[in-house]
Amino acid sequence: MTESRIVDITDIESFGLIPVCVDPRFDHRTCDYWEDADRGSKASRPSLLEVKAAAVHRPPALEDNPFAPPPREGTANPFAPAARSPLADVFGDDGELFPTPVDNPFAPTVVRERPLREGVPRKLALLDRGRGVFGSYGKVLVADDEPVAYCQFGPLSAYPRALRLRDLYPQLPAAPLPAVITCIASTGEAHRQGYARQLVDEVCRDLAERGFAAVEAYPDLTRPETETSAARPVFWNKLGFETAVDDERFPVMRREL
Repeated sequence: MTESRIVDITDIESFGLIPVCVDPRFDHRTCDYWEDADRGSKASRPSLLEVKAAAVHRPPALEDNPFAPPPREGTANPFAPAARSPLADVFGDDGELFPTPVDNPFAPTVVRERPLREGVPRKLALLDRGRGVFGSYGKVLVADDEPVAYCQFGPLSAYPRALRLRDLYPQLPAAPLPAVITCIASTGEAHRQGYARQLVDEVCRDLAERGFAAVEAYPDLTRPETETSAARPVFWNKLGFETAVDDERFPVMRREL
C-alpha cells in the first residue's frame, strides 16, 4: 500500500522535493511566470538555482573619496558640538514612572517567522515571501518517499499575472477576493494516479482554514497540456470547481470553500 504525505515548502530541504516537470524545457523550481506579469517565464533556467552570497553593503568612508582633503591630526574643530552627557532615563530602573509590565500568561503570543530572502534560490524566496502572514505558497505530495506532485497557490495579490488575467472578466465577483492555485503538476510516472487531485483537495482545505471563501484557477487552453501550469477544466470540475468564465482560451475555474 502506498504511503503518502504532503509537505509545505518552507526551507531549502523541502524546496529540494519539488519534482521535475514532464517537459524538460520547463522547471517549477525556476518558474516566475505568475509572479512577474511582464517578464515572467516558465522556462528551465538552472542559473536561478545557484545560491549567491549575500552582498555586504558598506557606507563609503571619507578616505574612499579621492577628492577629499587629507584629515588633519591634532586640530580641534571649534565648530563641532560639545559632547553632552547622556540624559537620565526617568523610565528606567532608578525611579521608573511606570512599572515594568509583568508577563501575562493569558495574553496571546504572536511569533512571525521572517521570510527567506538571502542565501536561497530565487524561487524559494518567492514561495516563502508570505511567511508569518499568509503561510506557505507551495506544497509537494510525496508517495513512498518519492515526490510525485507539486502545487503552487496563495492570495491573489501575490500573483500579478493572475490579477491581470482576472481583470479581463468584470463579471467575476470583486469581493471577497479569492485565493488562487497557479500551478498543479505531477510527474510523468505518477500522471493520472490521483495524486494531483489529492494535493489540490488538501490545498483547498488549507485555504479554507486560512480564511478564504473561494479559490480560483486559470487554465491556458492555447498551449499543450505539458506546457501549461493550471491543468484543464475537466480536472477542476472533478474537484468541485465550476466554470466561472467559459472562455475558449483562458477560462476561469472557481470553487467556493
